[in-house]
Amino acid sequence: MRILLIEDDPIVGEAVLLALKGAAYGVDWAKDAAAAAEIIDTNQHQALLLDLGLPNRDGLELLRDLRQRGNTVPVIIITARESLEDRIRGLDLGADDYLLKPFRFEEMLARLRAVLRRRGGQAGPMLSNGVISLDPETRVVRRGETAYALTAREFALLRALLIRPGAILPRLDLERRLYNADEQVESNSVDFLIHCIRKKLGADVIKNVRGAGWMVARPK
Repeated sequence: MRILLIEDDPIVGEAVLLALKGAAYGVDWAKDAAAAAEIIDTNQHQALLLDLGLPNRDGLELLRDLRQRGNTVPVIIITARESLEDRIRGLDLGADDYLLKPFRFEEMLARLRAVLRRRGGQAGPMLSNGVISLDPETRVVRRGETAYALTAREFALLRALLIRPGAILPRLDLERRLYNADEQVESNSVDFLIHCIRKKLGADVIKNVRGAGWMVARPK
């Protein structure tokens, strides 16, 4: 699951980025409205975290343009603007939630999960294919009666596969869900993560479709 962070403050941005990555989200970071618009047009994100005080264009204008073009991606405004008028305008323009700075990252992540649930995302319901089950809220994966701990990227990869059991995800798709655009991706990183997951849960959990990608089996 990939989130676009639109924030010009480097300190706030780095902190939010780390919190999102720690919760196993893939993150792209735009530091102004022009860069954000370009990223939105060329990538698919499950939600946007939008600051309003951007250097070259107000965040509310960006939000208005998104909604006028029919883009329904969930948007959570994160801003220091606390006036009632700003909150009303943001929500009326199509924001799904409004979070005032400074905020606790636990609250930000909880609001993000809630928005994704309301919009039909996969942040809340248990994911399962009948062999393994994954709870996105607690990040616990179970096979039978045994629970297993996963690293953040192992969790993100397994969640991506369990959202659509039976669907083949190619390497590039998995890499985009696991790494930020500015991160160096090792050529065998996906293979290594799948090896680690198989070692914990069993070699039959993730299947390779030669030349196409990887999948988990559909429920029987």
